[in-house]
Amino acid sequence: MANAVSPSVDILDRCQAVLGYRFQKPDLLRSALTHSSGANSRLSSNERMEFLGDAVLGLIVCEQLYTQYSTFPEGEMTRIKSVVVSRRTCAAISQALGLHQFLMIGKGMQTDMPANVLADFFEAIIAAIYLDGGYEKARAFVLKHLSREIDQVALNTTAENHKSQLQQWSQRETGVSPTYILLDEKGPEHNKCFKVAASIGKQHFPPAWGKTKKDAEQKAALNALSELNGDPLPYAGD
Repeated sequence: MANAVSPSVDILDRCQAVLGYRFQKPDLLRSALTHSSGANSRLSSNERMEFLGDAVLGLIVCEQLYTQYSTFPEGEMTRIKSVVVSRRTCAAISQALGLHQFLMIGKGMQTDMPANVLADFFEAIIAAIYLDGGYEKARAFVLKHLSREIDQVALNTTAENHKSQLQQWSQRETGVSPTYILLDEKGPEHNKCFKVAASIGKQHFPPAWGKTKKDAEQKAALNALSELNGDPLPYAGD
């Protein structure tokens, strides 16, 4: 494309105001704002920045998970990271900040900007900040927009994986897997509740009620974990 348009000073200023970051080297922001459809060549677009930004984003999220959630095993951290750094999440942040209005794109994409383009744009911005201000500036920017997402996904992961945590503890400490015993059920067919208790070998743990067998097993697993840790039981069995 011979007549690619470079972002104006006004666009750069407005974009920096939205980002909450002032570039020492504005040309880095110009590169981040230039999509391949609006560039003279692919090397002058933001594609290389997307590549770097993806790596920087992954490192920041992994570091945050490693330091903030010290009890999470590798598998859980991997699952959380995959959600947090997904194209859906990155595109949603770009959209929420209105960053699409600053992206230099070809005419064919003016009215319909795909989610993957918005996601790549967010990664390019991360790379630009990293190259301009260093790791700590990039980290501050990423966590400003993703720390709540990290915490939310981590909380959901923890809530959904009590059985996994009990399984890991049981295998490590006893060499056997927990079993779940259905003790009771009540209510009509369309609205039953189930009472389940976890057991490890000859050790039986306090039961819990749940709206489904799966829900009851998760709650029973948390009761077991709580008893093993000497914590109050979160769910009553009666």
